[in-house]
Amino acid sequence: MFNRNVGIILAIALAAGLGLVLAQKVFGPGKTPVGGDSSIIFYGTPRTLPEFDLAQSDGTRLIPGELRGHWTLVFLGFTSCPDVCPTTLTELAAAQKQWESLPDSLRPRVVLVSVDPERDTPARLGEYAHAFHKDTIAATADIPSLERFATSLGMVFQKSPGKHFDENPDDYSMDHSASIAVLDPQGRLAG
Repeated sequence: MFNRNVGIILAIALAAGLGLVLAQKVFGPGKTPVGGDSSIIFYGTPRTLPEFDLAQSDGTRLIPGELRGHWTLVFLGFTSCPDVCPTTLTELAAAQKQWESLPDSLRPRVVLVSVDPERDTPARLGEYAHAFHKDTIAATADIPSLERFATSLGMVFQKSPGKHFDENPDDYSMDHSASIAVLDPQGRLAG
């Protein structure tokens, strides 16, 4: 006897899969949506990420195996960011709210990686990320580890001293890529 819940889950999984295939066909490599704004650019071949080890806000480690099994959106940011970070996290939180009706196994994950480990402890970063959405994963690491991770995603960041940095070492900002990396369920960089 076919269980109704299994049928619903299969229908949702099929719809999600078809949606991703359609998105790749419509917005695939080199293609942009109507109107010319780039949305998602999928790579022809997903790229395997090198080993990484980040500290999550819940005290666990974020390692490559943790990013398998779901589509994942990775955003670089920091808690003192005045504009791009809160705007992007607000938009991602709206998407996460829409995804809440999906079964957990199909729900994409959002990962905020802080590029400001001097000020962003894992606990502070977790409070910040969860203020946008409770399911956002927050992680950071030391600068060399963050540089390797960001580079593997095709992203960059650097400290940008403020006017009074010489007198106040906390007077700085972080310049960083504002794009979002899309990882496939195998944990590979897909777009």
